[in-house]
Amino acid sequence: LFLANSGNKEITWMMLEAGAETDVVNSVGRTAAQMAAFVGQHDCVTVINNFFPRERLDYYTRPQGLDKEPKLPVKLAGPLHKIITTTNMHPVKIVLLVKENPLLAEIEALQKCYRVLDLICEKCMKQKDMNEVLAMKMHYISCIFQKCITFLKEREDKLDGFIKSLLKGRDKDGFPVYQEKLIRESIRKFPYCEATLLQQLVRSIAPVEI
Repeated sequence: LFLANSGNKEITWMMLEAGAETDVVNSVGRTAAQMAAFVGQHDCVTVINNFFPRERLDYYTRPQGLDKEPKLPVKLAGPLHKIITTTNMHPVKIVLLVKENPLLAEIEALQKCYRVLDLICEKCMKQKDMNEVLAMKMHYISCIFQKCITFLKEREDKLDGFIKSLLKGRDKDGFPVYQEKLIRESIRKFPYCEATLLQQLVRSIAPVEI
């Protein structure tokens, strides 16, 4: 809690990697992220809210139950973890992270990754301490991966075409229509309608006309 309040995001990240728990509360019932937000240390809040332990992802690199093969090849765990823990959630940034890694920028690899993200999303919503923020993030990245697959299958310019579509602005005012539609589509497809975060997102984007 004190580290989060100090505003040092690098040390906060190191403590998280060392095993610090993000859901432990203090004497007044507040987590580290809530206390950091209370004192205005928003960089630390971002670090805490975007942290996802590598071992939680590595779980899917081992066969589980009756599975003969793991759901996620070991070679994809590192590149996927880099995307999961990024604090820049702009869709172009995520597509660029996919594009820069040849292991990830393949249809089969992206299919395996988005299915694992969907499983993590489900687990975040069904666990005792529900994490709507992390669930929505996993779902959002999954939707972008699925759209990457569409472009890899159907477009000659592949991921470059996807990036151009996201960056292209409307002629009259430069408004990024495709990007807006992608984000709205991902929110609409979030499978847990009762989530408070989903309802907040819908209320915030509803007044914005495309």
